[in-house]
Amino acid sequence: MLVILVLVIIFLWLIVGLRKNQSFTNGILPIQFQAKTDSTKPTPTPIPAYDLTIPYLRSRTYTSSLGSLQKVNEYGSYTSYVTSYTSDGLKINGLLTKPSGIEPPGGWPGIVFVHGYIPPKTYETLGQPYSAYVDYLAKSGFVVFKIDLRGHGDSQGEARGGYYSSDYVIDTLNAYAALATADFVNSKKIGMWGHSMAGNTLLRAFVVRPTIPAVVIWAGAGYTYVDLSQYGLHDASYQPLPRPTGASGSAQQRNTNQARQIYGDPRNGNPFWKLVAATNYLNDLKGAIQLDQATDDQTVSIEYSRNLNMLLNATSVVHEFNEFPSGGHNISGVNFTEAMNKTVGFFDTYLKGK
Repeated sequence: MLVILVLVIIFLWLIVGLRKNQSFTNGILPIQFQAKTDSTKPTPTPIPAYDLTIPYLRSRTYTSSLGSLQKVNEYGSYTSYVTSYTSDGLKINGLLTKPSGIEPPGGWPGIVFVHGYIPPKTYETLGQPYSAYVDYLAKSGFVVFKIDLRGHGDSQGEARGGYYSSDYVIDTLNAYAALATADFVNSKKIGMWGHSMAGNTLLRAFVVRPTIPAVVIWAGAGYTYVDLSQYGLHDASYQPLPRPTGASGSAQQRNTNQARQIYGDPRNGNPFWKLVAATNYLNDLKGAIQLDQATDDQTVSIEYSRNLNMLLNATSVVHEFNEFPSGGHNISGVNFTEAMNKTVGFFDTYLKGK
């Protein structure tokens, strides 16, 4: 009876403290506030911005399936289709490529392809700048599912940004689940590829599902959250979303402001940010990861990749880091083919077993 009474007192004390926006003093969120696992949309928790954390994302269930496939183009080595899946009840669109030829036993290896920042309202499923990347992977014998993150193009929902919202991580993991249900895909051989903003999204998705066999990130950003403050981002194409009626800023601004107002800048050391940054969960990873970036990238500092590689060096995670002397943010020009060959070779090794 005494033990129960003590636990009740501690529980009430935590609720009062958190509602007053007090900082965590021991670096650990109380387990009783974790979301339920029996729903794809857990009950909201009393901890402000808790849905940003890795424990929250791990508590969710990710299930989806592909919609009908509508043929777009047929090439010699693959056919492309427009399709969709659901994420948080939203219809998310995507471009899917399926290799030609004899399907291997168990199905084709697959790749969930996550785009970087593109102004959401100008984003197009069939548009540039990723057609060459998808084409290269598709010709190499992979089912590629390039998803249109929520709020982009005709995908439903609001684009709330990639760093201070978990929406894109959720969309990515639901896409992974959807691709795994396709009868022409080997569910045990699905990897992920992402660029720029998707670096944060993919690394967080990876630590939520540590058994993903292979992840490749090109010119990614925002891993420790301290690095975002240290190096910043320099994207001339960035367009703040229109301010909703009666709101105090865009969705991205509201998310950022809420977290920072409550917990301060990540550089200040509030333990909350340790639960948000995927770099604190690297030791859980079972799959392999490749990082690729050009040293002359003017949009995302290469120090993001260098620092993540340094953290990976201190773990047993299988990883590699490829720096290219030129190519800018997209690793274009003379180094594009070499970078794609390294990417395909990595996926061949960890998805095809070559």
